[in-house]
Amino acid sequence: MYKIVSKLLMYGDMPKDSILMQLSDIFKQMDQDTQSRDELVTRIFTQVKHLLQVATDYGFDKNLWHNYLTYLLITDENPFSLTCEKVGANDGSVNFFAKGDFKAFKALFDFDFSEIEERLGIDCFTRLSQYKAIGKKELMYNKNVSEKVQVLSERLEKTANEDEFFDVVTDFYKAYGVGMFGLNKAFRIASRTENHVEFCPINNMDTVMLDDLVGYEIQKKKLVDNTEAFVQGRKANNVLLFGDSGTGKSTSIKAIVNAYYDQGLRMIEIYKHQFRDLSNVIAQIKNRNYRFIIYMDDLSFEEHEIEYKFLKAVIEGGVETKPENILIYATSNRRHLIKETWNDRNDMEYENDLHRSDTMEEKLSLVNRFGVQISYSKPSKKEFNEIVIELARRVGLTMTDEELCAEANKWEMRHGGISGRTAQQFINYLQGTVEI
Repeated sequence: MYKIVSKLLMYGDMPKDSILMQLSDIFKQMDQDTQSRDELVTRIFTQVKHLLQVATDYGFDKNLWHNYLTYLLITDENPFSLTCEKVGANDGSVNFFAKGDFKAFKALFDFDFSEIEERLGIDCFTRLSQYKAIGKKELMYNKNVSEKVQVLSERLEKTANEDEFFDVVTDFYKAYGVGMFGLNKAFRIASRTENHVEFCPINNMDTVMLDDLVGYEIQKKKLVDNTEAFVQGRKANNVLLFGDSGTGKSTSIKAIVNAYYDQGLRMIEIYKHQFRDLSNVIAQIKNRNYRFIIYMDDLSFEEHEIEYKFLKAVIEGGVETKPENILIYATSNRRHLIKETWNDRNDMEYENDLHRSDTMEEKLSLVNRFGVQISYSKPSKKEFNEIVIELARRVGLTMTDEELCAEANKWEMRHGGISGRTAQQFINYLQGTVEI
């Protein structure tokens, strides 16, 4: 195996502690007879355990070795894979080196583990090639990643040579991309250095769709129209969703990402204390073949907080033009985002019946940088009852409309007032106490 791995060029820069590199070294030590049987068996079992952990994390079954190799291929961001993501596998010298790597990967796919199993008296690799996951339905894993890896793995198993292998992998890169952005919908900042941030995917993101949000049709249409223009490469605006809590602002944005993921839309959630990293975030995603929404939930600032100045500079007004593949979507309970006080009016001047305040203008200018502003107001009593009835029917509750509304009205008076969130909480309560 180590002789095959040594031929990798574009995909050869893997961590020494990775499963592939460790197994390669184990075969090398076995051939050179530099480690005892017990030492080799211990090392192999350690890597088998790591393979099983990967299978558990991603819900893999059947041939875990093939799934693992496929996962390496679609997460390795190198000059070749990144180019294929943007423009496909065009003719070029780099294809020669890539095909050499794919010839090696094809050999790894077809690798015969029987020699090492016979020499060491083990049979773990045979079992890993016919693995059946237990309790897979109950496991929490990223189903989107799991499905893509396993479908691609089965296609690669059927390839006859490196040319077919090349076509299958590059088609995947063009269709879905490479690395975490190709496999996941949403991300957070995991860590940062002075000029770099590390993203981590948000696994098991809520699968809500816009139709799941009852009402707010005008608001949803405005959001859809702007997002469709964005993913289709037309001009679009930053969006601010503001209004009462529990009205579906955050749900709408999650639903938008779910709806347009297949068209290349991705979301990066960023918190207020991370606004200093916005420039680094943008620098790392501006040349990727995706459309990114930078999502800021529950955005607001107290009068002593100055992070909004970083946001203003990034949205509009900085020296560098904001890339066309990035928009900012924010939700807030405040219309103007920044808390105003009467002290803000102390510098007010009157000239010919005109007045101005530099402090107020500075604070209000942030919201004006959102070209689309969508109001989510609290529903009326009638709208609240309609939401309750619709949600109840969707889950199969058989209570009459009159009974539902009467109980819902009692519930909302004790649980936060009228809102879509309160309605959903009421239905959750009924599902746990009432037979359907």
